[in-house]
Amino acid sequence: MGRGKFKGKPTGRRQFSTPEEMLAGTSSRPRTFKKEEAELEEDISEEESEQESDEETEKRKGTEGIIEIENPNLAKPKTLKARDVDIEKTTELSRREREEIEKQKAHERYMRLQEQGKTEQARKDLERLALIRQQRAEAAKKRDEEKAAKEQKKVEARK
Repeated sequence: MGRGKFKGKPTGRRQFSTPEEMLAGTSSRPRTFKKEEAELEEDISEEESEQESDEETEKRKGTEGIIEIENPNLAKPKTLKARDVDIEKTTELSRREREEIEKQKAHERYMRLQEQGKTEQARKDLERLALIRQQRAEAAKKRDEEKAAKEQKKVEARK
């Protein structure tokens, strides 16, 4: 009587191949996964070698060589060799890059107009600047007058 949960090896009829079956290759024994995979790889490599002899194609993995797939979302390899690069071809910028360049150009254009005094803000700044210059000129004139008045008082006090 077995104790515990496990009872050891499974019992049942085991199937053995006869030597004749083994030589003929008609064994009823199931093949292992690795053997089946190796045979599948051999079949695929034979088919690929036939296809490559007809026309040159890029290497494909797994069942891609067997089944033709046209997937628009499938990422295509972007790597290029140095000799294949087209120098004259311009690469398209991303949306963010385009927006950044447009922003810089707009800022430069605005600054040029600002220097020329053609923008609203530049006009306001120039008016404010003119007003400040006028106030400073008046203050300097007043100081000169006061200074002259003090000196005149000193001269009169000495007499």
